[in-house]
Amino acid sequence: MTDLTRAQAVRRRRKTPWLLVAGFTLLGVLIITALFAPWLAPFDPNNQQMADRLMAPSWQHWFGTDSFGRDLLSRVIYGSRPTLLLVIFILVLTVPVGMAVGITAGYLGGWTERILMRITDIFLALPSLVIALAMVAVLGPGLLNGALALALTSWPPFARQARAETLQLRRSDYLAAAKMQGIRGMSLMLGHILPLCLPSAVVRAALSLGGIILSAAGLGFLGMGVQPPTAEWGSMVAEGGKVIFDQWWVAAAPGGAILLASLTFNFIGDGLRDRLDSRNDS
Repeated sequence: MTDLTRAQAVRRRRKTPWLLVAGFTLLGVLIITALFAPWLAPFDPNNQQMADRLMAPSWQHWFGTDSFGRDLLSRVIYGSRPTLLLVIFILVLTVPVGMAVGITAGYLGGWTERILMRITDIFLALPSLVIALAMVAVLGPGLLNGALALALTSWPPFARQARAETLQLRRSDYLAAAKMQGIRGMSLMLGHILPLCLPSAVVRAALSLGGIILSAAGLGFLGMGVQPPTAEWGSMVAEGGKVIFDQWWVAAAPGGAILLASLTFNFIGDGLRDRLDSRNDS
């Protein structure tokens, strides 16, 4: 890398990462909203007041009320809880599985790689939402079952990416030097390959979470997610769709929350990719 390109890379790194700042700020707002929902919500999200049903946004009800007279602002605030829990469950399930399969396939090679990657290709070819719907139909609706269903088809991209990076690392002088010191097998994969594959996995996880939130909202929209009366953004949009032409706010409030959550993780993913991608410095 020449002095000019090195100087350009340094200036780029010194720039304020606005996407990261915006993404983590929005994420902080979502986390605070979920943690302190009982104190932030002005009303009980499940309290029905039929006399106040389908009220337009006002000073008393900032987002209006739904068809059961429940305060929409309170339900949107409480709806952040199942969404963030779903995100955590899917991250815990998909990233370790995908990384383990990809690193093992790339490091061992041979028939192990062929078998693992063919299994990965099979799961990658499955339509995620359709398979999720089928699994939830078998296991029953619910937060954990929805997370398992979405995780089933979310790990293959992590496996393919980890395998590609492991194949590059396997021919590197770095791993050759580690092998000369007697480091092999599991110690080599966990101590030397995994740390080098983690940054790209973090970026991919952040970028994929936006789509996962939309898929989770789709399950709720179809009645396969968190069940009523628990507040969940997808089911709230489905309820608002029945009266969207006359009382648009019933669907607009949870729809805006879904948009904000997806935008949050897209900002974080784009910002992390710009900061962690070493090709930007070459």
